[in-house]
Amino acid sequence: METPRIPLPRRQTRTPVALDVTVNGVLNFVEGQITDLSEGGARIEGASMPARSRCEIHYAGDVTYAVVMWSEVDRMGVRFPYELTHGPLYNALKRARNAMTIDPAQIFLSNRAPLFGRRGLS
Repeated sequence: METPRIPLPRRQTRTPVALDVTVNGVLNFVEGQITDLSEGGARIEGASMPARSRCEIHYAGDVTYAVVMWSEVDRMGVRFPYELTHGPLYNALKRARNAMTIDPAQIFLSNRAPLFGRRGLS
């Protein structure tokens, strides 16, 4: 009897994003959208390539190399052989994480009209 595989915890935090990309496989270019990104990999919706195949992810004039770890009909998960440390994809990841750290109450307070009268003096 085979022992069930227990998934290891991820080293990087996955961050939701919406980045339109072009994925270049061996013979084709496929348009897709990265919906989940970390320094070590991504989930790409709307694109699918065979598991264990190598591909290039084109975003904002830059190329990031990846290996397809799993694949379904309309999405796939890729792993980067080298962790993201710079470039447009890394910058998009940093922007998305910074946007998530803003307290929603601060957004509300910054968009609120100034108070007048006695209540506005405090």
